[in-house]
Parts: sequence; C-alpha cells; structure tokens
Amino acid sequence: MSQAKKLWKSLAKKPFGKVVFSQLVCQKAPYFRTIHPRFETLEPGSCTVSMKKRRSVCNHLGTVHAIAMCNMAELAAGTMTDVTVPSSHRWIPKSMSVEYLKKATTDLKATATLTESPKFTQDKEIAVVDVSIASSDQTVVMTAKIDMHISPKTKR
Repeated sequence: MSQAKKLWKSLAKKPFGKVVFSQLVCQKAPYFRTIHPRFETLEPGSCTVSMKKRRSVCNHLGTVHAIAMCNMAELAAGTMTDVTVPSSHRWIPKSMSVEYLKKATTDLKATATLTESPKFTQDKEIAVVDVSIASSDQTVVMTAKIDMHISPKTKR
C-alpha cells in the first residue's frame, strides 16, 4: 500500500485530516503548494481536489491561470494513480493534453478518474487518466487527459 493511501486512510475522517493530508502531499512535492490544494476524496481510480480562486493563481484577466489548473489536474491524477498502483509497480506522468473550455472565474474542483484500470503485469503500460475541472456552479472549464507510464519496480 502506498504511503499516500496509508495517510489518507488514517487522516481523512479526522477533524482537519484532509487539510493535514493536503499539506503533507505538498511537503513531499512542494510545487503543488503554489495552488493551496485541498483533497476532498481519494480512492483507487478516483480523486477530487479543490482549489480556492486567489489572486496568486490568477492571470492578468483576473481568471484562474491555465497553468494553475494544469498543476491541479496533475496533482489529482498523480495522487489517484499513486493509490491505485500496487506497491510492486511505479508510475510517472508521460504526457498531458488539455482543453480550456471556459474562463475559470470561481473556486475550482478537479476530478480525476481512470478510463480503464491497468492490468499491472510485468509489462510496461500506459494508464489514461481523465481530469475534469469545474467551477463552483459545476461548469466544466478545463479537461485533461494524462498518460501515466506504469511499470514494475526494478529489484535492487
């Protein structure tokens, strides 16, 4: 079981547990701290992360910056992949394609889901993660497809 999965199981139902979990993830991967994410749900095959619209994540138009949304998409997809992949395997993002559909003018919520569960064999494989980012009125403002390269861990 991944460290993230263990932490989520121990913290998610405690008071402020999701906040603490979010901070610990950002301590492990500091760049994600720039968006101040909050994990809402996390389970194999699915993850939801929210982000407040703040000045520090906005562009010159006053809307949430495209790269802040990409950061959010990668965080949700990567953490979901981490709790999905067995401890015998490793993963890394291989590519990401995005579509910006509308201006992001509110707080946002990213939902990452696996399109098809990987087989976790001894072969290398690609798992496609779909991410949908929606505004507070549930309007989808961005979608992303992230290819995760999954392979067995090498023995040392």
